[in-house]
Amino acid sequence: MLIKAYAKVNISLDIVGKREEDGYHLLEMIMQTIDLYDSIIIEKDLQGININCNKPYIPVDGRNLAYKAAKLFIDTYSIDEGVNISIKKNIPVAAGLAGGSTDAAAVLRGMRNLFKINASDKELMELGVTIGADVPYCIVGGTALCKGIGEEVAPLKAFKNHILILVKPNFGVSTKEVYKSIDISKIHRHPNTKGLIQAIDNNNLSYIGQNMKNVLENVTLRRHNLIKNIKSEMLKMGALGSMMSGSGPTVFAFFDDMLKAQRCFERFRQEYKETYITRTI
Repeated sequence: MLIKAYAKVNISLDIVGKREEDGYHLLEMIMQTIDLYDSIIIEKDLQGININCNKPYIPVDGRNLAYKAAKLFIDTYSIDEGVNISIKKNIPVAAGLAGGSTDAAAVLRGMRNLFKINASDKELMELGVTIGADVPYCIVGGTALCKGIGEEVAPLKAFKNHILILVKPNFGVSTKEVYKSIDISKIHRHPNTKGLIQAIDNNNLSYIGQNMKNVLENVTLRRHNLIKNIKSEMLKMGALGSMMSGSGPTVFAFFDDMLKAQRCFERFRQEYKETYITRTI
């Protein structure tokens, strides 16, 4: 069984507080699926969880979120067989694009079909949030408002077919470290989430480009000046807006003109191997 595990970008990312019981940050994010994906093949096996991946630096043991998802599914639904999972990785790693989370979500959805388990998306989302905050969103995808620690996912009007350029600099960022370093009291500018949702309803790309906001930039941009430079160069090349996705370091930019987008892609591709031209879906 072949499943496409799609990447996401954040049109907005806000921190609105902390959960009292565990100190987790409470989020308000607008998430958007893009047409960049990992290909995952899942097959039944007699027992165990066997993972292979086309990228040698990806762990294939219990550290891999796809492995965690498979184990959780087998334990939860008392499956007495095993699985072979083959991952063809296209989404950059430690990039703010939910590469690991989307693989985990794809495994949960794939195993539901493979083992014919009558589990709703909501049930899979409840399992998924124990693996990672982006997993519940990745189970449903599309355009959505995500709240809480990521477990509350409300679909929005589809914001599809808009051109994006993604540039992943040659380093990764630890999401855990970024959240650990952010001081909520020092966040003075928050995204206008309501305004952005209205712009999505009206398919107003120009407003979104100018008003996208990610409060995690407060941490990651301070540490990596390069991200700031990529953002400003994209704007000079005609982007309607550019922003870091998630905890970074990937920067994405919206374009309303394919020629400008192509020029931007070619310019960055010379310097950064992980540069992509894609669309919202």
